[in-house]
Amino acid sequence: MSKLNIEKKIVKYRVQKPEVEKAEKAAAREARARKDAAGKVVWMHEKLERPDVLIGSTYKIKTPVSDHAMYVTINDIMLNEGTEHEHRRPFEIFINTKNLDHFQWIVALTRIISAVFRKGGDVAFLTEELKAVFDPRGGYWQPGGKFMPSIVAELGFVVERHLQTIGLMPMPEMDESRRALIEAKRSEWAQRDKQADAFAADSYPEGAQLCTKCNTAAVVMMDGCMTCLSCGESKCG
Repeated sequence: MSKLNIEKKIVKYRVQKPEVEKAEKAAAREARARKDAAGKVVWMHEKLERPDVLIGSTYKIKTPVSDHAMYVTINDIMLNEGTEHEHRRPFEIFINTKNLDHFQWIVALTRIISAVFRKGGDVAFLTEELKAVFDPRGGYWQPGGKFMPSIVAELGFVVERHLQTIGLMPMPEMDESRRALIEAKRSEWAQRDKQADAFAADSYPEGAQLCTKCNTAAVVMMDGCMTCLSCGESKCG
């Protein structure tokens, strides 16, 4: 053993045991292994193979223009599961209905949307494209007073809701001042006219106009200004 000269003053010391050395080396190896595994990040692309099991969510759409409901199922794939790069992405979409009048365009639409999902990247643009489709025969009103321009547009709202649920799109938020204004206006209207709906507690006054911002029949005249009781949109700013 070679001689070692210590020139500095010794202020503290500890005894290194063989078991501790082995444990530290094992921990270092595990840390390097985790780092290597996390470095192999799997991104969404069209050549990614479909796993045997996917996470799915099913949404029901019942429109007044059809006697049969539509069931929209969106399956998600979990990328880099168990690592810091874990990410949930939509992988495929299926639409099931008893109405055979929609069979052709439903099959075409589901295949196109699924292909966009598997392509990867930002898929949020799909929601705006779908919601912008208008039925030339006219849209319909949902229970609660929200206007839907077409069945395809409602599918766009379903996809948007799903993307918000899994974190790919931000949830719509409203600042506290606007929320307080809406609550004050709704309370004032309720106290003034004492209107009540026996079918829906969250309905809006009868005769309310359609809001061009949120597509909800909730615009009423308040203090000489047309105000939406749903989103707070006001002609007076």
